[in-house]
Amino acid sequence: MGNVRKGQLSDLSELFDRYHLAIFNFFFKLTRDRQKSEDLTQNLFYRILRYRESYHDEKGSFKSWMYQMARNIHLDHCKQQKRISDIVKDSLSVCEHERAMETAVYVEKDYEDLQVALGKLGPVDRELILLSRFEGLKYHEISKIKNMSEGSIKVQIHRAIKQLKIFYFKQQNT
Repeated sequence: MGNVRKGQLSDLSELFDRYHLAIFNFFFKLTRDRQKSEDLTQNLFYRILRYRESYHDEKGSFKSWMYQMARNIHLDHCKQQKRISDIVKDSLSVCEHERAMETAVYVEKDYEDLQVALGKLGPVDRELILLSRFEGLKYHEISKIKNMSEGSIKVQIHRAIKQLKIFYFKQQNT
């Protein structure tokens, strides 16, 4: 990213190749919409290019800077659509619909149960779990993204995982 910041724009293709799938999956887990996820991924890399001068190595890793930008893009998208409260309803209905479909892409019951349980979490808890467990960000990176203390992030993630376990095991027992 340092090279891109200095004007070597062709190096952005290497970053795109390395991160576009992870970013798409991050957006897909938040939106549950393939087309929106593709659009948001494209918007992210456009913003990386546009705001490349705001990246500084000494302020943190490229990955945390990129996920901060991805998070902001998702929040902008939600505000633009005025659907923040509808996201929870949509994700629940999508999860229930996916569970009912026998021809789903992922037929493993455990995976389906996990997706249903994730869908039952609130958007803040779901985002924290996605960032920490699915995207592999460290607590200190998430604390920079969320502009919160690392201790607060640890507590929130601990509570979110505890709630996820409850939803997941209820799903397993039904």
